[in-house]
Amino acid sequence: MKIKLVKSLIGSKKDQIATAHALGLKKIGDETTQPDNPATKGKVAKIIHLIEVTEA
Repeated sequence: MKIKLVKSLIGSKKDQIATAHALGLKKIGDETTQPDNPATKGKVAKIIHLIEVTEA
């Protein structure tokens, strides 16, 4: 799955920022490709309001 950060991490909770960094997202516009597994889906669910997800 391709994940893109579309909203700023400023003002987010520390655990949400840590989750974004764990996915490799630091700045708006950053994209990453992650495996489609339960661990990744859990991370995505935690910060879904900040990201855009496309199945690839």
